[in-house]
Amino acid sequence: MIGRLRGTLIVKQPPWIVLDVHGVGYELEVPMSTLYDLPEPGREVTLLTHYAAKEDTVALYGFLREAERALFRNLQKVSGIGARTALAVLSGVSTADFARLVQAGDVVALTRIPGIGKKTAERIVVELRDRVDGFAGAVPALATGGAVPKDPVAEATVALQQLGYKPAEAQRLVKDAARDGDAAETIIRKALRAALGG
Repeated sequence: MIGRLRGTLIVKQPPWIVLDVHGVGYELEVPMSTLYDLPEPGREVTLLTHYAAKEDTVALYGFLREAERALFRNLQKVSGIGARTALAVLSGVSTADFARLVQAGDVVALTRIPGIGKKTAERIVVELRDRVDGFAGAVPALATGGAVPKDPVAEATVALQQLGYKPAEAQRLVKDAARDGDAAETIIRKALRAALGG
């Protein structure tokens, strides 16, 4: 098991990053909540990780906060939720907001997250209501500044598609959210807030 990595951030391309740890490049998929708070490439970072091995794939997921990793793991215990949907949840709402939605039984808000239908949202509320208390006090992630990528609109569109949005929906969300000079991370965050009614 790989539980934590510390190294130099080499690539930051939502939702993927590459972390150089003593000459070995680890490719990790991270939720947008973690990506927003990562420094620019070239800086050292420590990430908590979740290693997932299935019949045909091996994946490594990275998180800046234990509450994010714990929620990621708890979500996958709910029938019908895999890693992709768990990342979409963490990318769309903070752990504290998610806890509030579950405690309030807000099925409608939960269904705005890609990959979560009404029945899955209802299962989340029933199965996680008693487990989300630890997330309620978590601090929401804030976007960080940084250099504007060459094509932030395209990067944001691809990232939303990888989170489960259909291409046309991802393009619409990005078009509505993007402003001149916005970095891809800023566009993604605004698009996800709009999609979830925030």
